[in-house]
Amino acid sequence: MGNNLNIPNILAFARLLIAPLMYLLLVNRDLFSIHPSWLDYWAAFLFVLASITDFFDGFIARELNQITKLGEILDPLADKMLTLAGFLGLMVLGRADPWAIYLILTREFFITGLRVSAAANGVKVAASFLGKIKTIAQMVAIGFLIMNWPGGTLLLWLAVFLSLLSGYQYIREYLK
Repeated sequence: MGNNLNIPNILAFARLLIAPLMYLLLVNRDLFSIHPSWLDYWAAFLFVLASITDFFDGFIARELNQITKLGEILDPLADKMLTLAGFLGLMVLGRADPWAIYLILTREFFITGLRVSAAANGVKVAASFLGKIKTIAQMVAIGFLIMNWPGGTLLLWLAVFLSLLSGYQYIREYLK
């Protein structure tokens, strides 16, 4: 499984650090003496940067055979922290429907629990193709909502649908 101090783990750790900074820019606007639109730009920049690291840490880990136990824990944790920071920050700003956020986060916690339970029984539950599409939909929705672009709410509800559908798929696979 390899050394824990590798590029994929460093990229995942960077996401852990970026998530609270992005959240700070979204919810503590009174700390900054710049126009709120600039806070949106910086939050969006950090979000895109973190999203890119999500792609590259997985790609590099697979291509260079740098998959580690730490990375298998750190990567999904960093993903959850990033989406949690984005969704909660957007909800605080009033740009994201609380019910949509509730449904997405409930699915995320439930499936994480399911994966932990499966791992305790020696079963590895890998991310499905639909799960990866769900993640992309969530990331696009968060980006649109941070920038306050038209269509962000529609993209958020598409992400809800894909989240619930992929959650159903995980449950079905787990029960097999």
